[in-house]
Formats: sequence, structure tokens, C-alpha cells
Amino acid sequence: MDFKNFWYVAAESHEVKGNKPYSVSIHDEWIVLFRNSSGQVAALQDRCLHRSSRLSKGHLKNGELTCPYHGWKYNFEGKVIHVPSEGTTTRNRCAKTYQVIEKDNYIYLQLSPSQFDLKPFSMSCYQKKNYTTIRLQNIFENTVTNCAENFLDIPHTTFVHPSIFRNSKNEEMSAVIERKKGHVKVTYLGEKSDFGLFSWFLNPHKKEIIHTDEFFMPNVTMVNYWFGNKHFIITSQSVPIDHKTTKVYTDLTYNYGFWNLIVKPVIRWQGQAIIDQDIEILKNQSETIQKYGAHFQNSPADLIHTFIESIQHEIEQGRDPNLLPEKEGKINFWV
Repeated sequence: MDFKNFWYVAAESHEVKGNKPYSVSIHDEWIVLFRNSSGQVAALQDRCLHRSSRLSKGHLKNGELTCPYHGWKYNFEGKVIHVPSEGTTTRNRCAKTYQVIEKDNYIYLQLSPSQFDLKPFSMSCYQKKNYTTIRLQNIFENTVTNCAENFLDIPHTTFVHPSIFRNSKNEEMSAVIERKKGHVKVTYLGEKSDFGLFSWFLNPHKKEIIHTDEFFMPNVTMVNYWFGNKHFIITSQSVPIDHKTTKVYTDLTYNYGFWNLIVKPVIRWQGQAIIDQDIEILKNQSETIQKYGAHFQNSPADLIHTFIESIQHEIEQGRDPNLLPEKEGKINFWV
């Protein structure tokens, strides 16, 4: 198994329009996306076969992509269908292509085929009745693994996001953590913590909430909060641009009943404000790692991180993380 075998978000559907090519980078691979005359998405290596000009700088007409350098024209399947300097002569030439799937208003791309039955992540609550989704994009100067660990890390929230997300109450919390078939799940027990500015709305009576954090190999995290009849989900798909830069697509999905539309601008503002703080601290971490290396000393609360890292390590070694033994542990920590 290889990281390139998995499906990654390449773009939101609305970003790939019918009249212009769209450039993306995943795992340091340059890719150009475009739609054919029927609206289907094609993905080619962003390199003309002739003299290696970037196809994404060319122009698109009737679903056919023309290189800006010498006018070589490519169709939806990556085949060269016209070379101006050759007149009417055609030869069998084809650019490198990639599989794409359009789903949940995302365009997913697979860099390399796999023998494993891998599919794009399922956004189960996207466009579900009574749910609203706010979709955000951000660039993080850090790796996919470090981003994923941050998104599922509670102890940092009282230091990086004080007041806006979570206030420190010096309360003891406990959680059960499971690793199974490339999936890590944390179930928090007895959580009643203060949730910052909007505690009066989310958890006014400080009752016990239901809170789970999940990691799905190799790059997806999902956080679920149930505050009585209110449900809030944060789904983050971390896409590696290169070895130290990550583009994160974040879905903030919620069901607050008749409050859904009223609170939308507030949720967007709060979500982006929290992400901006994480961008800053993860840049701090990345710069230090680049200078001194990733030498971590763990506390009991970091068990979730070590489980995630064990899965990523198996993929790095070309092994199947599904074959790792199932593990479960319980942790106690203070926030």
C-alpha cells in the first residue's frame, strides 16, 4: 500500500469550470483538471508531451485542452488530437491521466491505482435533511500527519484557542481509544467542559455531552459533538501538496434545528478563526521540526497520536495498516 493509492480531494466541483483548466498539486505531482463538453472531469499530468510546458496555462474550448507553447491539443482522455506543425498528420500520443470521481461536490483524484478496494471518503451528513454545511479551504505549512493529530488534539485547545473554543477549567477527562483496520476512534467520557464564547448556546446547563474523534487513513479526521439535540461535525480532509505543505478542506456540518441559517455566519467566523490559530501553531511546529527533527516525548494524552503514527508508518513502509493488531486503551488528562 502506498499513500498515492488513496483518493484525495483535488478541488471543489464549482472550481473546475467549463471554460478554463484548473491546476492542482498533490504529493508534489502537478495535475490539470478540466471538463469535457458533457461536464465530466478529466485529470492529466500538467505537462505537455512536446516541450514540457504546463497545460494548465493553456486554453480550453469544447472540452479540448490546448498547450500554450506550440498548440498541441488534448482531449478528455489525454490523447493528442492535433499538432499544428504536423498539419493533418496524427500519431498515437497520450498524456499521463488520473482517475477522478466527483462526489459530494468534491472532485477526488487517485494518483496511482491500487489492488485494495479504496474509495473516496463518504461525507454521510453532507446535504442530509436538517443539516447545513459550511465548506472551508486553508493551506497549512506542515505535514498531513501533524495536521490530523492537531485536529484531534484536545489538550492544545485551551492554549491555542482560549475563550473562542475552550476555556481551561482544570477538569479531569478520560477517553477510550481504539485502533482498528486503519481507523482510530476516541470516545470521551464525562465531558462537560466549557466551550468558550458560545457555551451559553451549545451547553448552557453544562450537561455531559457525547464527543468522538476519528481518524481514517491516511488523511481524514472527523469530530462529532452531540449537545442534547444539537449535532456538530468537523470533517477535515488533509491533502499533501508536497512533503511539508498541506491543503485542508474542512466541512463544518451542523443540525441546530431552526437556528441553522441564523448561526451560519457565526459558525463560519468561529471556524475560520480557530483554523487561523492552528495554522500559526502548526507553522511554528514545522519550522522547529525542520531545524531539530521530529523528536517527540509523549504524555498519556498522546496515545491517539501514536496510534495515528503507527498507521502512517505502515503505509510509508508499503504495508497494509489493516493488518496491524487491534488495540484499545484508556487515558486520563486535564483540560
